Amino acid sequence: MATDAEIAEALLRLAAERAGRTFCPSEAARVLADDWRPLMPEVRRVAAELGLHATQRGVAVDPVTARGPIRLAQDPG
Repeated sequence: MATDAEIAEALLRLAAERAGRTFCPSEAARVLADDWRPLMPEVRRVAAELGLHATQRGVAVDPVTARGPIRLAQDPG
């Protein structure tokens, strides 16, 4: 299983590469593990701790409690 530091690094790299655009948290999970689905709760938790902006259908959500697909981005503020 990936460490929080590895997850944070993957998330921040994607956020920087996609400045001004969103990305799916599964993109970070896929970089970290071939069997990436079990890693998704940890990826969402770390995204929340990093303060990444999470949306679902354009509406701000908590990445930890949101159900279904979300998008992440650097905090727009």
